[in-house]
Amino acid sequence: MDLGAFAAAPAVIQLHAICATGALVLGAVQLAGPKGTLPHRTLGVVWAGLMAVTAVSAFFIHEINEGGFSPIHLFIPLTLFGLVGLARSIQTRRWRRHRMIVTSLYFGALIIPGLFTFVPGRLMHDMFLAGFLAGPAG
Repeated sequence: MDLGAFAAAPAVIQLHAICATGALVLGAVQLAGPKGTLPHRTLGVVWAGLMAVTAVSAFFIHEINEGGFSPIHLFIPLTLFGLVGLARSIQTRRWRRHRMIVTSLYFGALIIPGLFTFVPGRLMHDMFLAGFLAGPAG
């Protein structure tokens, strides 16, 4: 693992990566754990906050498309609208819809875009795969 790549990344990318990773881990805990409990509700608010910061911070990341938006930026409005739908499903106590939205957000806004971060030249690739794929030195 190359933490130097992370340290060299711009602050907005560091924030984005930390929040996305936190949401990925916390989301797995939430999906696997008991539902409707106080810890589930509390951690759900934290998870939604991490998702919101991840989405908003992505507005300021433009390394892929030379300063412009790239196709991966389409996940930003999908995430933000999903979070609004998530809040509404909780307010209206529509638990089946809540479950569907959370699952969709977890896979559609974390897992799928997260896989793109392992493309050569991106931070997660540089941190976790670049040294491994290069093989032993010397």
